[in-house]
Amino acid sequence: MQVHFIFKHKNPKTGEYEEKHLKSPPSIKNDKLTHLYTLVVKKDNTFQLLIDNKSMKNGSLLEDFTPAVNPPAEIDDPNDKKPEDWVDEARIADPDATKPEDWDEDAPFEIVDEDAEKPDDWLEDEPLTVPDPEAEKPEDWDDEEDGDWIPPQVPNPKCEEASGCGKWEPPTKKNPAYKGKWTAPFIDNPAYKGVWKPRVIKNPDYFEDKTPANFEPMGAIGFEIWTMQSDITFDNIYIGHSQEDAAALRKETYDVKKPIEEAEEAKSKPKPSEKPKSPTDLVFMDDPITYVKEKLDLFITLARKDPVEAIKFMPEVAGGLGGALALVIALIALIAGSGSGAAPSKEDIKKTAQQAKEKATEAKDKAADAVTSGAETTKEEINKRTTRSAGKAE
Repeated sequence: MQVHFIFKHKNPKTGEYEEKHLKSPPSIKNDKLTHLYTLVVKKDNTFQLLIDNKSMKNGSLLEDFTPAVNPPAEIDDPNDKKPEDWVDEARIADPDATKPEDWDEDAPFEIVDEDAEKPDDWLEDEPLTVPDPEAEKPEDWDDEEDGDWIPPQVPNPKCEEASGCGKWEPPTKKNPAYKGKWTAPFIDNPAYKGVWKPRVIKNPDYFEDKTPANFEPMGAIGFEIWTMQSDITFDNIYIGHSQEDAAALRKETYDVKKPIEEAEEAKSKPKPSEKPKSPTDLVFMDDPITYVKEKLDLFITLARKDPVEAIKFMPEVAGGLGGALALVIALIALIAGSGSGAAPSKEDIKKTAQQAKEKATEAKDKAADAVTSGAETTKEEINKRTTRSAGKAE
């Protein structure tokens, strides 16, 4: 929603009134607080629109409104017509151009690649999909009512290890002989006369009002509100010629009410949630970096005193560290093994990654098996860390 500035201007020649609308009006303050809207129009035809005593828009009555206060001095002749023989096409198809004899419009865009060869590992007798070997017929399946049960199809695992399955067909490639539909090239039009414009004449309705800021006397005031909200009220309205008087009214009304409303709004706002008192109160989604840092720091502190109890109390950290360590060892082994020979194959990389995954899972399982009631043993350490954290915060 916007704060519109519209004034009616009287045409000095016809006596008719026409609305003049401010270009790009500012937006309103969309909340439930009281706001102060101020419009200052000066004798030099400049204006300033303020919201809450802050300038939001300023300009000139003669330049920043549409339609303009004063019409243009010259206009296009409405009776002037473009001649029938006027040529306004700057470029035309070359009438002397002819299609080359070797231009084949019927040549396809792509053709079969005759040089392509079927890969050696292509499994032409293997289907793309096979029945799911793990699928089982539902117990409530009735062959007489439901028909013969057919297991669902899954991608053929043999095709994943080969270049492809099924009937092999050579791929297509771009046809070097393709040229498409022939069209004549464009050339400059020798008959071109340029863009036609009607002749310009003096505006018979022209006038110049140099003082649009001299508004007519105001006998009443009204409000036009375009909104779906309720409980909108207006008060403390001033119309006059003294900015000092307007400022005095603002100090007596708006400046008194505004801080009171802001204080009440601050009280009604929900209070921010309290920070976690210990690492066990942290939630990963709230702050992932702090979560990982605090959990790891606590685990190291506990492990220095009793590694077994640390694993029992925080198995998820122990499992994560074990998995990371196994992956690093696997990568080092892979790099060391490939340093003196050829680059590792895809099979080697997959095998090494699988081994790392198995070691990580094994480490996590061992940590999970060690979980017991170690919480009581480490509770004292957590309380100490919590006390230290609270002391620093104070």
